Amino acid sequence: MERQTRTEKVTEAIRGRIAGRSLQPGDRLPSIRRFAQTMKVSPATVVEAYDRLAAEGVIRSRPGSGFFVCGPAAPFTISDLEPELDRAIDPFWVSRQSLDADTQMPKPGCGWLPADWMPNTVIRKALRGLARADDAVLSDYGGTRGALNLRRFLSRQFADEGLRAGPDQILLTGSGTQAIDLICRFLLRPGDRVVVDDPCYFNFQALLKAHQVEIIGVPYTPQGPDADGFAKALNEHRPRLYITNCALHNPTGATISPQTAYQVLTAAAEHNVTIVEDDIFAAFEPEPSPRLASLEGLDRVIRIGSFSKTLSASIRCGYIAARQDWIEALIDLQVATNFGGPSPFAAELVYSALSSSGYRKHMEALHRRLAGARSEVSMNLKRFGIAPWFVPRGGFYLWCRLPSGLDSACVARAALEEKLVLAPGNVFSPSQSNGAFMRFNVSQMGEPRVFDIIARAFLACA
Repeated sequence: MERQTRTEKVTEAIRGRIAGRSLQPGDRLPSIRRFAQTMKVSPATVVEAYDRLAAEGVIRSRPGSGFFVCGPAAPFTISDLEPELDRAIDPFWVSRQSLDADTQMPKPGCGWLPADWMPNTVIRKALRGLARADDAVLSDYGGTRGALNLRRFLSRQFADEGLRAGPDQILLTGSGTQAIDLICRFLLRPGDRVVVDDPCYFNFQALLKAHQVEIIGVPYTPQGPDADGFAKALNEHRPRLYITNCALHNPTGATISPQTAYQVLTAAAEHNVTIVEDDIFAAFEPEPSPRLASLEGLDRVIRIGSFSKTLSASIRCGYIAARQDWIEALIDLQVATNFGGPSPFAAELVYSALSSSGYRKHMEALHRRLAGARSEVSMNLKRFGIAPWFVPRGGFYLWCRLPSGLDSACVARAALEEKLVLAPGNVFSPSQSNGAFMRFNVSQMGEPRVFDIIARAFLACA
């Protein structure tokens, strides 16, 4: 039974790559030995999986050359709008369940704060101010770089941490996800390789699959990416990009150490790899931690971020900070795909809120509230034998190991039957090696029934 399960795991991995267009008709599959190492199975298991796929006509064998994809590629789509209990637990799974869930449905697996934890009073005050804004702010397209006052605000924030980036080196985007998408369009071509952390934010994987690139995972430690594994991946795979969170890493909550940051930057320089640093959780840190962009500058590092976690997920606005010649090229891409920058209304609203004293007071109170929630949820999870892998310095995630023998995907499916959204470990893992882990959002776990459902899900999967 175990061998059959592993074989099916390999066949589904290949089907997923074909569906996601990272493997297209005529492409050669990874060698048996290499894919066995990637999937952490025996070469015999990969041979059996390839033979099954060949028998089904999905791939074909060329003696002496290997296995190749045959037939037309499946379209890259997300088929139905309603949540599906039986769909594959992949990088889209948590996003779809969380976004489509009823507003009253508990969502410990989602990636945002509850609405009543957000600075809504600050936003309403900013909205009243914008009601008196010029007609152009309410009606016109935005400029190609985005609102100058918000770019100046970000430039000053970056200067405080030692990063020199003038307003002309900052491009406002429609969201943080759009920022990554623009960078991928600019720097990547189908078949390129990109390094990510293992585990990493699941939408990094989903977006990279859409760009038809090969994802290379590097194990993540409490000090950042495994330095030796990172150097080895760069030497062996010659990737174009490394995409990461440095501050309060998603999903682990860890923060890169100065020593690891130096080793990562040294290896990236040696192999001419560009680093995309997603700084979306920076405001949740009690004190600033090392930043790759601050240490290296913007020659090799691109800084991205947005305001969806601290201000509002409804007011969409992100940014890219990069070398100026790249910003010029990214502007053209944004014009082509979005006809201008983000909504000037959204950008002005973000600036007005961020620059207010009310927002600063809100963040101070939020730090205290999250610290209390992390402590309380940790104690409640301990009753079920769930232990944090790492105790984060801030933020709202706890990356936890489940009791021995429990599979987090099974637990997540059982919980969803009772209308509770959880985030199983393997949606974050390129290597599918985190089945014993789960990410909990402590801000979404205030209802006692959350723990009752988790207890019943454990029993169902024991």
